[in-house]
Formats: sequence, C-alpha cells, structure tokens
Amino acid sequence: MSIGDQSGVDLGTMRGRNYPAIRQFTVFLENRVGQLLEVVRRFEGSRVRIVALSIADATECAFVRFVLSHPEQGREILERAGLALIESDLIGVELPDSDQPLLKVCMALLQAEVNIVQTYALLVRPHGRPCVAIMVDNIEAGMETLAAKGFTMITENDLALED
Repeated sequence: MSIGDQSGVDLGTMRGRNYPAIRQFTVFLENRVGQLLEVVRRFEGSRVRIVALSIADATECAFVRFVLSHPEQGREILERAGLALIESDLIGVELPDSDQPLLKVCMALLQAEVNIVQTYALLVRPHGRPCVAIMVDNIEAGMETLAAKGFTMITENDLALED
C-alpha cells in the first residue's frame, strides 16, 4: 500500500489509531481448565474490550487470538501478566449487503492472488454492519484490492468502543 496522498487513508502515524490494519494479539496458554478465564479477567476494570476471539487448541497448549478495542492498553495488560504474545496485522472489512458477502470478499482477494491465512467474525458492528478480521499473506495488496473493489475497511479507531 502506498503511503501518502495516493493511499486515500489519512495516516497520522504508521501505527496510529487510524492505521488501516487492525492488530491481533496471539497469546500462548497452557492447555488446562481456567486459563482463558484468567486472561479474560485481566481486562476487567479497564476500558479494553475483546472485539474478536479465536482459539486454536493443541495437546499441551492453546493459541488464543484477540482483537481488542484499545490495542495499546491491551498489549500493556497482556505484557504485565507475563504472557508470551505475538502481534500481527489484520484487515478489518465490512461485509457487503448481498446473499453471499464472504464470497465477494474471497473472490476479490483470489483475483488479486492474495491468500487468506485466517479469518474470524468481529463481535462488534462498528457501522452497524457485520465485519470480519482477515489475515492475508500480503496485507498491502489485500487492502489495496478490497479498497479498489469498494469494500469498507475497519480501522482500530472504529473498534474503540465508547467508554
């Protein structure tokens, strides 16, 4: 994605609130009862809300992926808890009003030869529309393609729920 006048996105800073991608935090947890609850409770009393969640379970550990309403504060909470985490960029996209909205998103990315690595639904509807978070193998090409096809992107600012 080009940065500047041609991008169509006002980027105050590369990682500012209006950065066109949204952040995902992957946390590694021991696979035992109560571990997820322990992590989720860490956000209690803060303004950070979980707006998307995915769990990949393995024999000895689980990979929990979070998209948070306030990623900077969320990262601090997770780091203070001493949790091992990975931060990744995802594309947040509103689903179009059609019979098969996910099909339209997948077709657009396929035509641009952008591979979808993972996807899951957002628990919030920032503009009153259903949204998905998508990890792709080339985020710049994915965002450019979806924007060119008229899809509405979701930014971190859209996820910051009212306090």
